[in-house]
Amino acid sequence: MPKYLIERDIPGAGQLSGHDLQKISHKSCCVLQDMGPQIQWLESFVTADKIYCVYIAQDEAAVRTHAERGGFPANSIAEITTIIDPTTGEE
Repeated sequence: MPKYLIERDIPGAGQLSGHDLQKISHKSCCVLQDMGPQIQWLESFVTADKIYCVYIAQDEAAVRTHAERGGFPANSIAEITTIIDPTTGEE
C-alpha cells in the first residue's frame, strides 16, 4: 500500500502537553480502528506549529476521511515515492 506524509498546521503544537498529545493520539486510533486495516498510522513528528504524520493507506481519500472523522487538519498530503537515508549513498 502507498505511504503518505501529512502536514497538519496546528499553531502551538510544540507546546501541547503530554496529556493533550495522548488525547489526540487516542482519537486518531479510535478513528483508525473504525476505518479498518486499509489505513495505518506509523509515526508523527511534532514541531513548533505543525505535526507531520506518516500513514500507510489505500489512497489519499482514506487519509482525508481519517482527518475529517477525527477533526484533524490535513493541510498537505503527499504520497511518498521513495525513502532514502545515509546508506543510499554507499557503494
